[in-house]
Amino acid sequence: MADLSFTNAPAVRKHACRWQLMALFMLLITALMALSLPASAVEQRNGLPDFTALVKSAAPAVVNISTTREAAARSGMRMPNQQLPDIFRHFFGDQLPPGFGGMPEQPGSRTLSSLGSGFIISSDGYILTNAHVIDGADTVTVRLNDRRELTADVIGQDQKTDIALIKVDAGNLPTLNMGDSDSLETGEWVAAIGSPFGFDHSVTAGIVSAINRTLPTDSYVPFIQTDVAINPGNSGGPLFNLDGEVVGINSQIFTRSGGFMGVSFAIPINVAMDIADQLKDNGRVDRGWLGVVIQPVSEDLADSFGLDRARGALIAEVAPDSPAEKSGLRSGDIILRAGDSDIDTSDALPRLIGRVSPDESINLRVQRDGREQSIKVKVGQWPDSESSTSDMPQSGNDRIGLAVSGLSPEQRQQLGIEAGVLVQQVAPDSAAARAGLQPGDVVVELAGQSVDSVSTLRKLVGQLDDKKVVPMRINRDGTTLFVPLRITPR
Repeated sequence: MADLSFTNAPAVRKHACRWQLMALFMLLITALMALSLPASAVEQRNGLPDFTALVKSAAPAVVNISTTREAAARSGMRMPNQQLPDIFRHFFGDQLPPGFGGMPEQPGSRTLSSLGSGFIISSDGYILTNAHVIDGADTVTVRLNDRRELTADVIGQDQKTDIALIKVDAGNLPTLNMGDSDSLETGEWVAAIGSPFGFDHSVTAGIVSAINRTLPTDSYVPFIQTDVAINPGNSGGPLFNLDGEVVGINSQIFTRSGGFMGVSFAIPINVAMDIADQLKDNGRVDRGWLGVVIQPVSEDLADSFGLDRARGALIAEVAPDSPAEKSGLRSGDIILRAGDSDIDTSDALPRLIGRVSPDESINLRVQRDGREQSIKVKVGQWPDSESSTSDMPQSGNDRIGLAVSGLSPEQRQQLGIEAGVLVQQVAPDSAAARAGLQPGDVVVELAGQSVDSVSTLRKLVGQLDDKKVVPMRINRDGTTLFVPLRITPR
């Protein structure tokens, strides 16, 4: 055995050397491949994207937008050269009120200016920006990447989505590639190019913090939330994905200081381009309209209407002679689906209907009286303008802790309702208080039954089961909504 091992030793050593040489060769190849990779690929592998190529390619199509408008001069006094101490400027701007000294304000007008950003979407000079950037402007000036300054014409603007389309008289301009904002995912890297505080072509980057955000004053935009640094002057500028495609238009920031705080909002490019196409073709936006007042469906409301979970858009009111009324929709219906899209939250419905062309029909899946049914609605055109008792309180019923009174004919006419009772007092820690009822509310309906008098409300409450949640329809400050009323045991 010893002789056999001794005889084979050189062969074993030769085999080992071959493996060592092969290992060294593979290490060399790996090192050469790493050296040949572009810096961006290496950094991407390490989780740090490189925006160098994106910026070089996209920056020429990003523009600075400045506007001016004439405004009447305010009365008061003005310091020489409009130089005021910061403490006064904080409260009074560049003017002092009468009696603070300084030079008299000359009658006439003064010029106001603003700055923003935009980007070129066609080589013949069409540019997208925010409506609030150019709103009310007498002149709109576009500064290109090559420092040319051109006067722009406003083709159209849409205040509901904060989109504006402007055009400069030029040709062969650089353009940007449009992406698909519907494919964005939370956590994805994005970058912005704009002119914060007038610093042209500033680049900032971050991630998508959330999608489909609804802001209190914007029902028609499913905003993209990012942590990209956005400041005054960035408005109207593009938001890019890692492929260098525009996925949004930077529009708003949440701030307590006036500057960036890590919460920025962009309009999805799919929404923006749809608006831009309409502005280019018609100079206006045609938006679908149902004619309903809706509210979210809470867990208690879902329980009271017999839904399996909180979802959908609850119709609180149907406008007279509206597409909704003509189709048979009514108050208390819960819209669960519109076309091919589920309505998980109520704020999704205005976006979906708004993108339907007027006179087109859409199928709605609605829950009514505990059963689902389909209703076909011919969508209308959004209107140009918004249309859209005894002296002493009487007890409604001690079970709910509510004191109400009847409505006079004048009150019913003023509120635009045929029946109801006025809430005068709400007992603390009562079923009415827990439902959110307030003095001044008008109870119109309870558990699907019309409330035309105090005695009717007392009767309906007396018929309800203990601990059961039922919907109560009320009118508050001219707005109709439902609240979930959980009955207190006797």
